[in-house]
Amino acid sequence: MQYIIKAPSRIETTIDLPASKSISNRALTIHALTDGRLKPENLSDCDDTEVMVKALHNWPETIDIGAAGTAMRFLTALLCVREGEVHTITGTERMRHRPIGVLVDALRELGADIEYEGEKGFPPLRIHGQRLQGGRLEMPGNISSQYISALLMIGPTLEKGLELHLTGSIISRPYIDLTLHVMHGFGCAIEWSDVDTISVLPQTYKDTPYKIENDWSSASYWYEILALAGESGQQVTLPGLYDSSRQGDSAVRYLFRLLGVKTEFAHNEQDTIVLTRHETAVRRMEYDFVNQPDLAQTIVITCCALSIPFHFTGLATLKIKETDRIAALKTELRKLGYVVEDRNDSELLWNGKTCDADPQAVIDTYEDHRMAMAFAPLALKRGEIRINHPEVVSKSYPRYWEDLRKAGFEIIEN
Repeated sequence: MQYIIKAPSRIETTIDLPASKSISNRALTIHALTDGRLKPENLSDCDDTEVMVKALHNWPETIDIGAAGTAMRFLTALLCVREGEVHTITGTERMRHRPIGVLVDALRELGADIEYEGEKGFPPLRIHGQRLQGGRLEMPGNISSQYISALLMIGPTLEKGLELHLTGSIISRPYIDLTLHVMHGFGCAIEWSDVDTISVLPQTYKDTPYKIENDWSSASYWYEILALAGESGQQVTLPGLYDSSRQGDSAVRYLFRLLGVKTEFAHNEQDTIVLTRHETAVRRMEYDFVNQPDLAQTIVITCCALSIPFHFTGLATLKIKETDRIAALKTELRKLGYVVEDRNDSELLWNGKTCDADPQAVIDTYEDHRMAMAFAPLALKRGEIRINHPEVVSKSYPRYWEDLRKAGFEIIEN
């Protein structure tokens, strides 16, 4: 399938964003550990959360999580503490080539019974659930925060609790703090006991109501749309986002202030933001995305479209996402005439260099939802843009194309 996306002349709309899949999947994991009846409210309807809901409802012997990396990491830990149960967890071909050895090694050190059913260090996994001892565990801080979060969420169920010591630099700390925040919401006492150590005592989660905030990552595409919209005064209203949000991607409001988009909370409302376009933008941008890697594609594309040179660091995890996002960005931006360079497998640079653009360019999405959503707003600069396999947005934002239509975009299926 291919979409041709044509831009409206003006943006003025209110968009109900999807709920945060990051919070949804954490809340679902913890809820499964409560054995309670009060299901989290306002769950995300994205693919990554749907596979979690299905797995936790049926508990099949073989759990296929598709392309959902969060579900793979969280369920791997959760299944280890399901006493007396045996499960195999697997996924797509790409998922079977995404590393999970660090998490498996850590769980084994805590007493878990896990076997590789294929290549060592990668899914699928065969897991025999049992009561785990827990105790002190040391692991690198520069690994995916999803490994760390998976371990922390099962920590209260371990006989000795969990003392997790992170060595070296700690990346994606906001996602770790988000996990602690959700655990607090279910009555768990857990804190950073030192700058590099998190301690959780054996305890019981409470079966309590929990409402999911909307998704700041999804909001980033509406920031991009306004940044590329042209004249000042255009506006997007986004309900369900909190000023005190623990989502790391809430930093998008500060980053896009540099790119011409102002954020204000609606009068007398604490959970609705109003975005407006203004003319001020930086001449060059530098930023370390170590804490917000999922915003990188959106910011990179926006900067290129606005002719703002950049040097972005902290992108090492982009190579092991749904696709190698560094390589994908370079390839697709070159089609549009932007020559972006990479360095050290963790940096992207653009000094304004351009090449001849392909007038018939079609953007490939590489089975990556964020490639589709981040490139689509370029229709505002190019008049129209073509996207292959637009259905990939279902991974995190199933209503994305409907919401673009609501905002006035014309979307034609080719």
